[in-house]
Parts: sequence; C-alpha cells; structure tokens
Amino acid sequence: MLKPLQTLFTLIILVAVSACTPLRPGPGHNAIASAHPLATEAGFAIIKKGGNAFDAAVAVSAALAVVEPAGSGLGGGGFWLLHRQEDGYQVMLDGREKAPLAAHRDMYLDAEGNFIPDRSKDGALAAGIPGTPATLALLAEKYGRLPLAVSLQPAIHYAEQGFAIDERHRRLLRFRQQVLAADPGAADIFLENGALPRRGAILKQPDLAKTLKKLAESGRGGFYAGDTAARLVSGVQAAGGIWTLQDLAQYRVVERRPVQGQYHGIRISSAALPSSGGIVLLEALQILSGYDLSALDTVSRKHLTVEALRRAYHDRALYLGDSDFTEVPVQRLLDADYAAGLRSAIRLDRNLPSTYLSDDLPDDPEGRHTTHFSIIDSEGNRVAATMSINFPFGSAFVAPGTGVLLNDEMDDFASRAGVLNGYGLTGGDANAIAPGKRMLSSMSPTFLDDGERVAVLGTPGGSRIISMLLLAVLDYAEGHGPESWVSVPRFHHQYIPDVIQYEPGGLTAEEIEQLGKLGHQFREVSYRYGNMQAVQWNRSSNQLSAASDPRGLGRAEVR
Repeated sequence: MLKPLQTLFTLIILVAVSACTPLRPGPGHNAIASAHPLATEAGFAIIKKGGNAFDAAVAVSAALAVVEPAGSGLGGGGFWLLHRQEDGYQVMLDGREKAPLAAHRDMYLDAEGNFIPDRSKDGALAAGIPGTPATLALLAEKYGRLPLAVSLQPAIHYAEQGFAIDERHRRLLRFRQQVLAADPGAADIFLENGALPRRGAILKQPDLAKTLKKLAESGRGGFYAGDTAARLVSGVQAAGGIWTLQDLAQYRVVERRPVQGQYHGIRISSAALPSSGGIVLLEALQILSGYDLSALDTVSRKHLTVEALRRAYHDRALYLGDSDFTEVPVQRLLDADYAAGLRSAIRLDRNLPSTYLSDDLPDDPEGRHTTHFSIIDSEGNRVAATMSINFPFGSAFVAPGTGVLLNDEMDDFASRAGVLNGYGLTGGDANAIAPGKRMLSSMSPTFLDDGERVAVLGTPGGSRIISMLLLAVLDYAEGHGPESWVSVPRFHHQYIPDVIQYEPGGLTAEEIEQLGKLGHQFREVSYRYGNMQAVQWNRSSNQLSAASDPRGLGRAEVR
C-alpha cells in the first residue's frame, strides 16, 4: 500500500503528465475548407512543409487576401478562433479593425446631423486600422511551427504570378465598379480601362506581393512601421482619410476568451465581443433550448426560430459594442432565467411584431461580403477564422504603392442612434464611434462538440451570419454532417426590418402561407446567400469530413 505522501506525489506526477499529453489522439489526417481552391491548396502546402493548423491558417488567410480580394485582405481584419489539442486551450485572436485616433462620433454626419452613408462606405475616410497583418504575425510566432516567411510564400506566389478570375469575382466587381473606378490605384489593379475584366483574365498584384514580402521579412513591423506604413498613411491622408503613423504603431491584436455555452448537450465556443456573433447565437439557442423542436412540425420550428432571432438581435442593437469601451451585460444575456423570460412572451399561434420590442423601425439597405475557412489538422488542432473588409472590395481604395485594398468597416459603427448601417443593422451608444474603438461585428467563427463529433464552421454574410450559424447548429443537433450544414435552406430575421428574409428555396410556398397566418411578413432575397465552410472530426470512427457551401466556389478536402 502506498503511504499518504507517496500517494500525493504520484497524483502530482499524473496531473503533470496529463497536462502535457494530448487530451485525445488526433485524426491522423488534415481537413481544410475555404472559399477559394487556391487558398485551400496553400494550407495543405504549408502542412506538407511541417506546419500545423495554425501555420496553415496563416497561409490560407494570406492566400484569401490575394485571390478573394472582394472578401478580405491585408487592409481588413477578422477573428481567428483556435483550439490547441495538446492542452485543450482555446482562444480567439481579435484582429478586428479599430477606429483611427482622430475619429469622432459625428464624423459621418452633415451640419444638420443627418447621416451621409457614402462617407462610411466609400474611400479612405471609411477605413479602420487593419488587424489582419498583425494577427498573421502573432499566429505564426506564438502558435505555429514555421516562420511567417514560409507560411506567406503561397500568397506571395499568387500575387506575383497571378490567378484567373472567375465569374463570381466579376459579379462582385460589377457591384462596386463605379466606386473602384473613382480611385486610380484600385482601378489600375482590378479594372481594365475602367471596364470589367473578362472572365479568366489573369489578376497580378505586384505591389501587394512586395507588401507581403515586407511582412514576411519583418513581421508586424513590416506593415505597421517603415516604408509600408508611410505609404499607407500618406495615401490615406491624400485621399481625405485620417490615419496617422501612431494609429498603425499602436495597433495590437487582443487574445480573448471565446464565448461558450451549451445547447442540448452540444458544447459551443464562438466569437466574443467585439463580435456580436457568439452572444446572439447563444442567446437565441438558449431561448430555443426550452422547446423540443424535434416534436414540432416544420412551420412551428421555423416560427420559434424567427422569434428567438428577433429577441436576440433586439438585444444586439440595445447592448452590444466593444467591451473595452462599454459595459456589456454578457452574463445576463446568456443566463438561462433571462432566456426563460424572453421565451415566456413567445406564442406558438402568433408572432410578436418588433414594434412591441421597440417602436423605431427604419428601412433596410443592403450590403454583403466577408470570407471564412475551417481547419482541423492531423493532431486535432483546429481553427475557425472569419475575415472581412466589409463591403465587396471594402472601401474600394488602394493606398498607392502598397497594393493594399482598405476596408470600410467604419460603417459597422452606429454613426447615429437608430440609423441602419449597410447591412441593415441598427445600434446605439454601445457601438458609437470613438477613437481606438473596435466596431461591432457579426462574424461568428464557431466550434461545436457533442463528445463524439467536433465541428469547425463559419460563413460570410453580414447581418445574416448569425442566423446561418444557428440553422447549422440545429442541423448538427439532428445528427447531420458538414454537407448538410452548408446546404440547409436559409431564412433570417434580425429584429429590424420586421420581415423574414429568405433565399430562393429557403421557405416553401406552404411554409410561407402558414407562417403568414401567424402574422409574419416576408422578403425574398434575390440570390442564395452565404458561403459556409465546415469540417468535422468524428472521434468514434476517427474520420474527418469537410464541405464547402454549394453557393460558392470554394474547396473542402481531407488529406
């Protein structure tokens, strides 16, 4: 028999060993799903060189910045949700853009206090300070195995040698053609004498390749200091923007604890503030957790889903913003009793109009674009990353000599209480513009784990990101796999406007008729929206699976 001291010593050894030992062995293969085949290929190329999921995330992020410039880029930001398998550590890298130090609450209002939308969407004044380059440097240095210079090589190659543009790229160019044509730097890169390039034309970006090389050589200093920083600031200021060298020098990535919760035994980790995604997703699921959805007909399930989204998005408008600047009642919003209170006002036989929650209902403009990728490596490390420059091609402004297309994320602030941004979302003081503040986002990189299956997923889609994730989580809860999650017919409600938005085929004619009898109004979106990228590790069978949204042109593979 062991003596008490020996027993204690043995337990200490066992605890120490378990902390250094993988919680579970990995799947032995790698899965990557991204919005572009070249980005997926870049991730596998870096894994082949000995990199892990975090190195691959650097490669995929940078590659998407080159080959999918409508959705993300070095001039933008995002959220990278990480899980390290050896110790179960999870973190969200907050690479969200920040307002310049010279920004102020009324910078997009005229002398009479009226909001001027174009100022926050088009041109240099619309751009926040980018976070993507700093995040890639931190990701490589702290979590990866390979030097940043190695993981950036695929992106540099794509920028130098070029790639053939597809019809989706041309369609998004057409959406922003007029604004792109107004900036000589952007027009020179993305247009041909002011016109759309032909399908299959080769897009080369030599200035962007040089900027990537400086980042590869000098890390964050290669972007936020030196020649690149000087060119960015001088270009922005010459075009009427307010960036300074101090803005770039002071930018820092923040490592945040993910928002976590449960839904019917599924552990959910998602994006924390300044993303509204995790909070709104978990609040809606907390409301729905009081129902046995499987026992209800499809119309009742969709009615309850809409009512949960209505309430969660209402709280988004009231309370959410950068928690470094404003106090946000996160614990209360995710509390089971709070959800029960919201649920108590839901009726199965009738909707609750949004006017009963608030009586200020402005109209709804449109906007869209972002990108997402998901990775699980052979060891079980995983990354869900959603990145953006906001509108397609961001602000449509390129700082001369950099090749960097800047974001228009300043539009994600509430420029005036009750005024909708480009995605139809409203907000108040919690998301008001302030110097150095991060604007509220809907990006929602997410992990799911039911003890047997691990899922990594996310999607672009502006204000509809959260509802798309909610529908995918409900589909996961029914036991379906990635091919199903990314293909689920989509519908959406965001409190304002008080309509169920749905993609073609998102609701059947019978569902529309029956939901209409409950008081709902509808608006069919003219296109199938979203571009979800998802991977799954089934621990029981030790198999990986991956899927790319059929609405997009991405690639999902297991190797």
